[in-house]
Amino acid sequence: MTASQGRVALIGLGEVGRVFVEDLRAAGLTDLAAWDTAFADPDSKASLNARELGVAPASSPSDAVAGAALVVSAVTASNSVAAAEAAAAAMEPGAFLFDLNSSSPGHKQAARDAVESRGGRYIEAALMSPIGPRRLASPFLLGGAHAFEFLGVAGDYGITGATALGGEVGVAAATKLCRSVIVKGLEALLTESLLAARALGVERDVLDSLPNILPPADWEKVAGYFMSRAVQHGTRRAEEMEEAAVTVAETGVEPFMARATVERQRWSAQFGDVLPQETPMDLVDALLAASGIHVAAADATKAPTPHPTKETLR
Repeated sequence: MTASQGRVALIGLGEVGRVFVEDLRAAGLTDLAAWDTAFADPDSKASLNARELGVAPASSPSDAVAGAALVVSAVTASNSVAAAEAAAAAMEPGAFLFDLNSSSPGHKQAARDAVESRGGRYIEAALMSPIGPRRLASPFLLGGAHAFEFLGVAGDYGITGATALGGEVGVAAATKLCRSVIVKGLEALLTESLLAARALGVERDVLDSLPNILPPADWEKVAGYFMSRAVQHGTRRAEEMEEAAVTVAETGVEPFMARATVERQRWSAQFGDVLPQETPMDLVDALLAASGIHVAAADATKAPTPHPTKETLR
């Protein structure tokens, strides 16, 4: 089966779904369909994407996946199983469902069961980087009984950076979510640290000290990127970290950090309307103002506080 032998259906037309539509068209695929629960709201991001991309919203999941050779599921983690069940009910026998949702191994297995009980071929997919820089050439880990089979046609869809693990569904998800404890945790840590540091007027000292223990980098720029991602996508990230917490807990390890990250990501998400900001410190200031936190001594031009020496301690 090649990409030209059937349509591609997108279940979910958010950030990732949009990239799929744009890159699939660039690869020569024009028979595309999309369905998203948010289509019910004409002002939603999904509805806006559909209008800008010229994709006619399908009336239902069944309408979208009818005749599709490939179904791409790109919804929030909490809706991943429901999306698979809805798609499976109308999928063509032998069609692939590419599940790239950030859900737990158990939820991936439930989605697989829904798809394969109806004759579909389930592909567990884990996106191991932001989608933006490399788009469909991003590193995907593929799991499940049909992973190597799909890898053979992945290039037809422009998916050129994938690695097939095969084996039991859930391994790719576990890899992704354990990584997320670090990545989404860093977003949460940088947000919390810089909010407090800015309020206390020591943000420059904090940022300048990081290369003492971490690789050299423009940590203000890094922090700005991480914080903006949390503000823009915090709701989705909070759901992903809930899945990560479940995954960690299932091993017997207490997910203290994953649970805390859920709360900070969810907190960040409520301030989406402060974006965009020109600089990272502008973003910090906007978050402080929006949350009603008093800033005692925040001055971006303040020189770093000298560290005590023997002379100053005398």
